[in-house]
Amino acid sequence: MELKNVILEKQDKVAIITINRPNALNALNSETLKEINVVIDDLANDDNIYAAVLTGAGKAFVAGADIKEMKDMTTMEGRKFGILGNNVFRKLENLDKPVIAAVNGFALGGGCELSMACDIRIASAKAKFGQPESGLGITPGFGGTQRLARHVGLGMAKELIYTGKIIKADEALRVGLVNAVYEPEQLLEEAKKLANTIAGNAPIAVKLCKEAINRGMQVDIDTALRYESEVFGECFSTEDQKEGMTAFVEKRDKTFKNR
Repeated sequence: MELKNVILEKQDKVAIITINRPNALNALNSETLKEINVVIDDLANDDNIYAAVLTGAGKAFVAGADIKEMKDMTTMEGRKFGILGNNVFRKLENLDKPVIAAVNGFALGGGCELSMACDIRIASAKAKFGQPESGLGITPGFGGTQRLARHVGLGMAKELIYTGKIIKADEALRVGLVNAVYEPEQLLEEAKKLANTIAGNAPIAVKLCKEAINRGMQVDIDTALRYESEVFGECFSTEDQKEGMTAFVEKRDKTFKNR
């Protein structure tokens, strides 16, 4: 599939994904969602990429789902569109490599939901977040009713979703929606720096950490701890574990090979 609305760049071990519909504030239409899906598959199959950064072109991260496409949808068409978005975002969430959302501007509706499907969110001081769907006569449809509460707590999520309130980056930091806020000109470099730090660790171990965290959040603590023990043990079958611990003992630099 030819990419028209998404740019994929690969810089050493880090991928940069840019939603590129700046004239539409990077609004997510069906075509863009399908392109994101293609990019996720590409990264899943690339053993040389260890982490990714997701951002938007122009002054928006993603201003939302494409209202022009949605406004005349039937019930069935709306349901199919919601399933498409949820399936793509869930695939992103389950990608076996960490994804950092570098939120450079508006992250509203589907844009906020896209950022929440990433592992880590950092924001420009000019970024704005919100789930304003109730003001358009709809509910969040790409995971907002589920992920927002997991990130900021039930009460804050309900307030933001019921009111449709849009919050600035400093408030998003205060409520725990983002990890850090940077000046706009620093954002992408800080995101790349974070991605490269992650990429410098053993990729199999990072993948298993992500899997254990994500699975553990959905089950009781005892089940989660049993799974943690399983993946902890699995690490000892890898060459990277031997290299990491041997390098530590020998006080030398380590070289991970994703094996």
